[in-house]
Amino acid sequence: MVQMSSEFVFTLVYLLICLCLIFPPTEVRSAGLTLQNVLSAWLGSEDMQFIQYHIKRTTAAAWLHSLLPLGYYIGLGFACPKLNLFQISELSYGWLAYLGIAAAIHLLACALSCYWVTNKFGNHPIAWALHHQGNNSPWTDVAARINEEFRRIDKFTTGPPDLRVIVTDSWVIKTWAYGVNVAHQADCHLNLLRTEDHAISHESRTGVQYLAMQVISANTHIKAFEIRLLSSDYKDLRDKLTVPVVNARNVVIQQTLTDRFLEAFREQVHRNPLFVPAPGSPAPDNCIGCLQVRADIKLVKQCAEGQQGDCIQCFCRPMWCLECMCKWFASRQNQSQPESWMASKSPCPTCRSKFCMLDVCLIHPE
Repeated sequence: MVQMSSEFVFTLVYLLICLCLIFPPTEVRSAGLTLQNVLSAWLGSEDMQFIQYHIKRTTAAAWLHSLLPLGYYIGLGFACPKLNLFQISELSYGWLAYLGIAAAIHLLACALSCYWVTNKFGNHPIAWALHHQGNNSPWTDVAARINEEFRRIDKFTTGPPDLRVIVTDSWVIKTWAYGVNVAHQADCHLNLLRTEDHAISHESRTGVQYLAMQVISANTHIKAFEIRLLSSDYKDLRDKLTVPVVNARNVVIQQTLTDRFLEAFREQVHRNPLFVPAPGSPAPDNCIGCLQVRADIKLVKQCAEGQQGDCIQCFCRPMWCLECMCKWFASRQNQSQPESWMASKSPCPTCRSKFCMLDVCLIHPE
C-alpha cells in the first residue's frame, strides 16, 4: 500500500512539473523558470533576431520535452527503489515497452535536432517555410525582412507568450511551443470559423469571447493554420491587416464592454438638449483630443438646478468632439464596476469640473 502511494505521489508531482515546463503559468514565468530564461544566452534576443530566436527555441523545446518520458522512468526508479526499475533483466514487459518507447522518443528527438542544426539551421521546418515564401531566395533574406518588421512598434500582438498572434505590415505570424506559422499578407486571406463564449474569465468580470480564424495562403507550400484571439482585439487586428476577413458563416462578434458603453453614451447625448451658441461666437476649432474633426460638444449642467447635486457648471469653450468625450468619460470610470458607469461622473478634461452624461450637449448646427 505504501509502495502504491509513493508511485502515485511521484507520478502526480512529475505530471505537475511537466505541465509547468510545457505550459508555464504566470508564477513560473515570474520566477524565471522557463526554457527561454534558462537558455537566454544561447537563444539571443527575440526583438533583434525574431526568426533565429524561435528556430533555436523550438529546437531546444523538442529536445528537452522528449526527455520527460525518460525522466519519469529514471525519477520513479529513485523514488520507488522497490520497483527495481534499474534491473533491466527483472523488468516486466510493460516497463520494458515503456523504457523502449521513451528511449526511442528521445533518440529520435536528438537525431531530429541534429538535422535541424546542420547547415546553420537551414533544415529546420521554419527555414523551409520561409524559403518557399521568398520566391526561391535564401530563407535568411525572408527572415531578415520579418525581423525588421517585428522590431517596429506598430505591430499587432496578442495572446499568451507560448501561443502568440503577431501581425506586421506584411506578415501574419503564429508562434506555438514547437513551431512558427508564417503567411505573407499579400498571398493569404482569413476565414472567421467560430466563436467561444466564456461567462467566467480572469481577464474580465463580464466574461470574454474568443474568435477562431483560419489563415489560408495562396502559396501551396504553406499549410493553413488557425489563430485564436479575444473579440476585443478584433478591431486592432482588422486595422493592421491588409487582407479581408471572410465571415461566410455569419459569426456574431460581441462588442466589448467599452464599445457597448460608448454606444449607450452616444445615444444619451443625442437625447440631451442641444447647446445653442451665443450670436457672434467664434466657430469651434478642431477637437484637441484627435485633431481630426471639429469640436461639437459643450458641457452644460442639466441634471440639477443651481448648485444642487455634485455636477458643476463648466465654462470651457467647446474643445472636444463626441467620440473623444465618450472615450474620456469611459477612461475615468472604475474599471472593476462597469455596472456603475452610466450613473457615474467624470471631471472635465480641461477644467476638472464634474459632469454626468446628462450634461453633455451637442452644439446646435448653424
